[in-house]
Amino acid sequence: MIEISLKDGTKKQFESGISVLDVAKSLSEGLARNACAGKVNGKLVDLRTVIDTDADVEILTFNDKEGKWAFRHTAAHVLAHAVKNLYPNIKLAIGPAIDNGFYYDFDSEKHFSDEELAKIETEMKKIVKSKYPIETFTLPKDKALELMKDEPYKIELINDLDEGEAITFYKQGDFVDLCAGPHLLSTKPVDAFKLLSCAGAYWKGNEKNKMLYRIYGTAFTKKAELNDYLKAMEEAKLRDHNKLGRELKLFATDEAVGQGLPLIMPKGARVIQTLQRWVEDEEEKRGYLLTKTPSMAKSDLYKISGHWSHYKDGMFVVGDEQADGEIIALRPMTCPFQFAIYNTEQHSYRDLPIRYAETATLARNESSGEMHGLIRVRQFTLSDGHIICTKEQVREEFKQAVDLIKYIMTTIGISDDIWFTLAKWDPNNRAKYIDNPQAWEETEAILKNILDELELDYTEEIGEAAFYGPKLDIQFRNVHGKEDTIITVQIDFALGERFGMTYVDKDGEKKTPYIIHRSSLGCYERTLAMLIEKYAGAFPTWLAPVAVKVLPLSDKYADYASEVMAALKAKHIRAEVDYRTEKIGYKIREARMERVPYIAVVGAEEQEAKTISLRSRQKGEEGTFALNEFVDRVAEEIATRYNYHNDITNEFAK
Repeated sequence: MIEISLKDGTKKQFESGISVLDVAKSLSEGLARNACAGKVNGKLVDLRTVIDTDADVEILTFNDKEGKWAFRHTAAHVLAHAVKNLYPNIKLAIGPAIDNGFYYDFDSEKHFSDEELAKIETEMKKIVKSKYPIETFTLPKDKALELMKDEPYKIELINDLDEGEAITFYKQGDFVDLCAGPHLLSTKPVDAFKLLSCAGAYWKGNEKNKMLYRIYGTAFTKKAELNDYLKAMEEAKLRDHNKLGRELKLFATDEAVGQGLPLIMPKGARVIQTLQRWVEDEEEKRGYLLTKTPSMAKSDLYKISGHWSHYKDGMFVVGDEQADGEIIALRPMTCPFQFAIYNTEQHSYRDLPIRYAETATLARNESSGEMHGLIRVRQFTLSDGHIICTKEQVREEFKQAVDLIKYIMTTIGISDDIWFTLAKWDPNNRAKYIDNPQAWEETEAILKNILDELELDYTEEIGEAAFYGPKLDIQFRNVHGKEDTIITVQIDFALGERFGMTYVDKDGEKKTPYIIHRSSLGCYERTLAMLIEKYAGAFPTWLAPVAVKVLPLSDKYADYASEVMAALKAKHIRAEVDYRTEKIGYKIREARMERVPYIAVVGAEEQEAKTISLRSRQKGEEGTFALNEFVDRVAEEIATRYNYHNDITNEFAK
């Protein structure tokens, strides 16, 4: 007999050799029907996996993240099976599950059209209806290579495996694929699926490799859930910053400029400028000192910090080595520059903490497959900063950095859309990090205690730390479900020593300070993208590139319209006048499509009484207001950064 410990703490006795599926059946027939995979001693496994020793066992359904993964991984195999049935000469690459579905990469001579995707879907439905049992088997390397001899990408993957490693395959009908699994027991459950799109993707994500064709899809256990998801996807398209940002003339791209190098247009630049001025003022209130450092430096600086050895592939090296032997690179971060500022003079413990902040233009060599609109770009502007402090000050300074972030996220309206991750080092991959296990253990304990004291709800991720210390990652998901880290706060135990940074302590001894790397807003370009999607382009008044549009009924009232605009601008309210000789209804419709918060219509009555006829984005037609009353209202809304985002969002995301 063996003892199985279940997730709820229950322990049960079974005969040795029981499968994960039979464990599920012993608990509930309903659980067994809905089971997608299992976990045995923390390892994700098939339901067919046999257990022959005492173990911790968890049954995973579609409601569990890893259960979804197994379900959708099976859907990816159904897709590949269908493609091979229809196009036998196409070569298979890889096909994993992803957060909201799955994809499979193919080496094909042609792009898959919408008509071909529909044909592939039809073939997938035939495979699902065939209810093929899914079987798994392993082969030694020579046999595996022979089986996959006509699949060059599978051959490459097999040759990448360690010698002696078991090579696993999955089979459904006459389709066999190299795969570690896990998968469902048959193709039958995968009947609520949809192919969504086709895109290019480099093999292994490397632009030096061949461009493959990637088919994206999604799958659910119920057709109603699939329909709800597809409806949400349609709504997401209305918010997609890549589409909406261009329509609203917030940003553009140009092939001659280059991929990942967006052109921020006047309206988009105004939003970023508003954010930047506010953030810099708020940082100043909280004791930050503004710096301005070069956009490039010699490789010597990055060698001291360790970025040259740990991060060089992500940097842009400018030209060839100079005649004097210097190598120049664009900066991917500001920390070494601000450390150099700190080192221009000797500091006492009484000087600490020193908080440096900078609105920094940075450059990172992102691969072409990773770049997306304003979310991931090659040049971006970061609200960067570093706090240099004593070990005793770390807790309070870290908490204050998080407090600033929370304030900013709340004010811009996305505090309910973020979550937190404690990113730790991987002791099994020491080449990726500064190799000081004791320092890692101590610093991670400090950070974990801080997060617990802050009562943050966070998850822990092994292997996601910076190379010089653990960090708090703040996560956000765009309208398409793609997750990104938008802000990090890091405790650095190493770079102070590398740069020879010291302070004189109260005992007269020189000591190395601790450093907190932090951002307050994150990347301005990415924030603009998030706000476009959050508000469907209808920014709160304080952020709107045009807060008020003044519409004269005819040319006769142009002078008064200009007077209204002047009164607004005198209170630093962004306003425009539409002087065109179009009908007023047309001009109102256009102003609404531009997501302008306030529309002020002026004609004979308004000119006579020094009033405006008001239409607001929040309330619609509001009637007549005295000009000074209206100006004061908008000025107050901007000054307090008032945000009625629920009303804004609902109107323009339908």
